[in-house]
Amino acid sequence: MWFPAIYLIGEAKTGLSALALKRDLGVSYPTAWLIHHKLMQAMVERESATVLCGTVQVDDAYLGGELAGGTVGRGSENKVPFIGAVSLNDQGHPLRAKFTRLPGFTRSAIADWAGANLAPTSTVVSDGLACFAGVTDIGCTHQPTVVGARKPKDLPMFHWVNTVPGNLKTSFSGAYHRFDFGKYAERYLGAIADRFNRRFDLQALPTRLLVAAVTCAPRPEPCIRRVAELPC
Repeated sequence: MWFPAIYLIGEAKTGLSALALKRDLGVSYPTAWLIHHKLMQAMVERESATVLCGTVQVDDAYLGGELAGGTVGRGSENKVPFIGAVSLNDQGHPLRAKFTRLPGFTRSAIADWAGANLAPTSTVVSDGLACFAGVTDIGCTHQPTVVGARKPKDLPMFHWVNTVPGNLKTSFSGAYHRFDFGKYAERYLGAIADRFNRRFDLQALPTRLLVAAVTCAPRPEPCIRRVAELPC
């Protein structure tokens, strides 16, 4: 059962819901859900070692929308903040991406994220949000641009960090009709990044996911059901 699950999840460019996996494997929904989350956890743990370098575009983003009668804007109770980052090659094409849930967009949170995910020699391109200056705390060069009322087409320096997270949100809306992003956002974000970073060798995706799964530490259901950022 695990081999077809690894193949299906590894090949799913835009993600695969537990309900779709249940139908494909012919198992119960709880079984499909647990298999799905165990494999996504393996993807997250593999991606945790990824360090972006060179020119890196970063931007703030959110999962979820505003609740009726709730707080509007970035402070909405239903929004989960995450940072999107895309490293570029010398020709300006995307190499690797990272999507990481944050407790909030503060300078200290960005500095902690940068220390774990960026090479100190990186040049970080961001909008004018003050918290992104935190990347300089680990030695990165910061190149902020105040966006103002300009539209994305007028901001080519943010092209890929707008495009890739935009595709991520489209994938989520197409593959998952409902998931608890407040609890499992880190796992879904990590799985999307894992697939994106291995897109250059699509045939090897299932095999590499198999390797990640067998080298991952045991993750029993109580551990899987905890909030993703808490240690198991």
